[in-house]
Amino acid sequence: MSTGNPSEWWRPEALAARLPRLRARQDVVSALRDWFAEREFLEVETPALQVSPGLEPHLKAFATDLEEPFGQGLRRLYLHTSPEFAMKKLLVAGLPRIFQLARVYRNGERAPTHHPEFTMLEWYRADPDWRRIVADCEGLLRAAVSAVPVAIGGSRLRWNGHTADPNAPWEVLTVEEAFRRHAGVELLATAPDPAAPDPALLAAEARRIGIATAAADRWDDIFFRIFLDRIEPKLGIGAPTILYGYPASMAALARLEPDDPRIAQRLEVYVCGLELANAFVELTDAEEQRRRFAADMDLKERLYGERYPIDDDFLAALAFGMPPSAGIALGFDRLVMLATGADRIEDVLWTPVA
Repeated sequence: MSTGNPSEWWRPEALAARLPRLRARQDVVSALRDWFAEREFLEVETPALQVSPGLEPHLKAFATDLEEPFGQGLRRLYLHTSPEFAMKKLLVAGLPRIFQLARVYRNGERAPTHHPEFTMLEWYRADPDWRRIVADCEGLLRAAVSAVPVAIGGSRLRWNGHTADPNAPWEVLTVEEAFRRHAGVELLATAPDPAAPDPALLAAEARRIGIATAAADRWDDIFFRIFLDRIEPKLGIGAPTILYGYPASMAALARLEPDDPRIAQRLEVYVCGLELANAFVELTDAEEQRRRFAADMDLKERLYGERYPIDDDFLAALAFGMPPSAGIALGFDRLVMLATGADRIEDVLWTPVA
């Protein structure tokens, strides 16, 4: 469905074209809030302005200067790319189950499935069993589909010519299984040292299956070349897919698997070939998290010539004692897209960024 020039979203005919999906968006919001309330989650609100915007190396944040009153000077702050740090501080403070529908900001991102300002549904349990998070996802997607009128969405999630039934049994794959099944690559065999995987081993596998690599590619770069070309488009077709057990080099804020330090307790949810959510069994070791943050910012500086500050208050909270926990961030606008069959993220936003 075309809505015309996205910079003129305010034209009555443009709003009229989007309005059925926007009304459905509100129905999905209500259904998800009811779902969380029935399970005694608290809805929280955290500030968008943060000392650190999030430290994923490839995300670009919006910076601003906070002017203190009475001539006390300026402080550089950032619009958060996720409410993760603040919400985990609430876990430390003693809240066992929390969720938030947060406005988040990522610079340099605009595409049919990306927007510089969007809504993220993020929730946490003081419970380290990742299967509880998977069960939450199943319940929430089923509630979302049920909230959408049949004339708009029906009982399935839809995108890019594919459908997925959230009421069908979900596929659960490890990342290693996905590489073996869809690309014919034994992934972990190319990373015998999880702390320093050798890109040459994975590059050889990539070239064997017809995927080009560059001399400067890191192991993670080659991973994503294979993943985006051969694997992602095949995930979540017919039913959602849970992809579990990312390589240790991609652990981010996740714990490593106790029985296999080559992989992290991290999972992602895919629907119709589209990434919908990213989850961690949370790392609670402050020193290990500081080491990872520093390594991520070193990489960011090498790749993009900038680095963001580390939130020392967040690390202090981890050191104080965050309970064993699991958490997940889900792209809410993408969920509405899937539930209403929209092609573009702007079709489910009330007022897109022009």
